[in-house]
Amino acid sequence: MTRWVDATFVRGGTSKGLFFSESALPSLNADGDTAEWDTIFCQAMGSPDPFGRQLDGMGGGISSLSKIVVVAASARDGVDLDYTFGQVSVTEAAVDYSGNCGNLSSGVVPFALSEGLITAADGWNVFRLFNTNTQKLVDVGLGVVDGQADVTGDLVLPGVSGTGAPLELIYPDPAGSRTAGLLPTGKAAESITAGGAMFEVSLVDATLPVVIVPGAAIGLKGTESPEEIDANKHAMGMIAKLRRNAAVRMGLCESPEEAPDVVPKVAVVAAPQPTRLLDGTTLAVEETDLLVRMISMGQTHKAVPGTGAMCLAAAAQIPDTIINRIIRRSRPGSDTGYEDKNVGPEVRLATPSGVVTAGAVFDADTVTATSLFRTARVLMRGQVAVTD
Repeated sequence: MTRWVDATFVRGGTSKGLFFSESALPSLNADGDTAEWDTIFCQAMGSPDPFGRQLDGMGGGISSLSKIVVVAASARDGVDLDYTFGQVSVTEAAVDYSGNCGNLSSGVVPFALSEGLITAADGWNVFRLFNTNTQKLVDVGLGVVDGQADVTGDLVLPGVSGTGAPLELIYPDPAGSRTAGLLPTGKAAESITAGGAMFEVSLVDATLPVVIVPGAAIGLKGTESPEEIDANKHAMGMIAKLRRNAAVRMGLCESPEEAPDVVPKVAVVAAPQPTRLLDGTTLAVEETDLLVRMISMGQTHKAVPGTGAMCLAAAAQIPDTIINRIIRRSRPGSDTGYEDKNVGPEVRLATPSGVVTAGAVFDADTVTATSLFRTARVLMRGQVAVTD
């Protein structure tokens, strides 16, 4: 028998997903068991799909198009909304709640305004959110027109056609979103083995746990398209093993086999060089600070996860991380004495879709805030079919 569940389809940044008001879903038991939610979310998205297309659901066959968010008005002092992010597997009947999503975080307030979970006067407003995945606060600033999120503006978001109204995400106190701290092992760079090889990596957790590895270490230039990297079985195999071993090192699991699907993500990085983008244009060296190819859920992201971008901006501020070294050495006029070259609070990341700029504030040996501008839009409101 088919039943219909109230849901809204929202684009947030370079991701899309189904948003649910918590009141439209079964209540969780005292243990927080999400089994009933998981069944609804997997059916709604069309998972599992051995063909990898999710044709029998709302998903799009890739990680950035197979996501859900549950939102509720918050009972916490000073907080407007609580939200939970779920990454729905494409090929398995599974939902991973181990991390947050920066892109879909930008859709939470537009959804809540459209649902009447919150109200706001026209003009620029700042809302405080609580993310249940990471137990962290997120501040969202956006324009409101006629009681709804403004969608008209001049901001161009790489990977999204057209322009939109700017929406600012600020993550206060982003360090240690799922681990012991900004540097979970206490080291800015360290060696880790995978597949019998030794890699120097940086393990950083600011809004999201990320493994940062130089592209050359796994035979990549950093300019490859997502399709080229995904087709490189050797590189993807090494990345998968590296990610699982790093998850243990970061304290996310006891063994590589137990590594969560969502975190840590892997950032393959390289110094700036001319790069052909997905729209066919070429990005010049001087337009970026760092080449980035982010691996998420076993696939190369066509842009970059929002939380991932902010983590990389934070890593750029930390002395002696791999990113910090690359940027300092790449700055005009720099030489091997890169220690004297400062890295600014904003970092321009060259993704397959274009340049994404993220910011981080480094103070007293820690990152006190990260930020990112996104655009978001409610695409459809209605109900999604679920079979009992």
